[in-house]
Amino acid sequence: MRKSFRSTAFRLAAIATVFATAAACGGDPAPTQGGGGNGAPAALEGVGPITLVSGKDTSGNLQNQVDAWNKQNPDQKVTIIELPESADAQRQQMVQNAQTQSDAYSVLTLDVIWTAEFAANQWVVPLPEAEFPLDTFLPATVETAKYFNKLYAVPATSDGGLLYYRKDLLDSVGAKAPTTWAEMKETCEKIKAKPENKALNCFAGQYEKYEGLTVNFSEAVNSAGGAVVGEDGKPTVNTPEAAQGLQFLVDGLKDGTIPEKARTYKEEEGRRDFQAGQLIFHRQWPYQYALANATDGSSKVAGKFDVAPLPGASGPGASTLGGHNLAISAFAPNKKTSVDFIKFMTGEEQQRANLEATSKAPSMASLYDDPALVEKFPYLPGLKASIENAKKRPSVVKYQEVSTAIQEAAYSAMSGQATPQDALASLQTKLEQLTAS
Repeated sequence: MRKSFRSTAFRLAAIATVFATAAACGGDPAPTQGGGGNGAPAALEGVGPITLVSGKDTSGNLQNQVDAWNKQNPDQKVTIIELPESADAQRQQMVQNAQTQSDAYSVLTLDVIWTAEFAANQWVVPLPEAEFPLDTFLPATVETAKYFNKLYAVPATSDGGLLYYRKDLLDSVGAKAPTTWAEMKETCEKIKAKPENKALNCFAGQYEKYEGLTVNFSEAVNSAGGAVVGEDGKPTVNTPEAAQGLQFLVDGLKDGTIPEKARTYKEEEGRRDFQAGQLIFHRQWPYQYALANATDGSSKVAGKFDVAPLPGASGPGASTLGGHNLAISAFAPNKKTSVDFIKFMTGEEQQRANLEATSKAPSMASLYDDPALVEKFPYLPGLKASIENAKKRPSVVKYQEVSTAIQEAAYSAMSGQATPQDALASLQTKLEQLTAS
């Protein structure tokens, strides 16, 4: 985080995810304590059972990792508390737990945009930076785990959006992975011109009204050369570039490039349709790679697809930085066990095993260049570059309110309730109010 902000109740650090950093607004000194709110540093003491709180594990590998820990540490058993698939629902339950100061949650799996908020509210504790090999992680991931230059979490996974595409279908019409939206649409038309492909849908992302829509809207704006928040911290959505990005989504729904049902897609809905062979192109995170390549009969496209950078208005587009950090609840007992468990989960052995089992993007830089892993996951070097150059979501005080406003504006335009111009003008006004000092 490079900047900071003040709200009436607390300060949030720059929430690291995929847009430009907002300008600092000044304020009170940064908090230095991490737990209990009594001004004293939280003691990372206590050995014994803990819980790991995470969103729904669609990979099926999380329990394997926890089982490996439990086998080695039978007196410090970890129990998984699985939350819903929706990121918004996950955050809501974690916030509610923290506000009641419940000790039910120990290690929290935080979306990278939540780390600063939880630290600012003293819901998570500072971690001993010297005990983690942060120099081996991708710098962009480490930045998301800090608040006022103090470590409050450790990056467990990173993420960058990729374009999944049916290579077999593109090969059938002599096409390559598109670098622009126009190329993607043209390729779809060629493929769908064949009678056997007429029922296929062209392209989809995550367009349900939740955090995924904020990500997809942001990528469209950035891929058209715009930004949601400028370098000066001021909203910049009422611009020709932002309008071009939103117009791409609106036009896609109007002309059928994006199927109407995609307005209900979160990650899993789109994944299931891609694996069922219903989509030619799909904007998705790396975790889909292993699932779509499964040979157990769950995927009809195994061995038939490839991945590429996201396309943009006039060339390759811009991905949004995603990923998850592990943090320790300020109200949990057995914090020493929690620290040791985070070391275990973010160590090279577990990151490698998790990548091989799930294709989730690791946070450890060296794994992206490992020859054996690159042979199995050829997209790794490109994904590394995508993460290093990814755009962050807006670094603003009231992030959740800003995200909700973005979702409302984008969804209203995509559902035909407002023109892109009117939606963006209204959004500009709302964002100016939410980001005012």
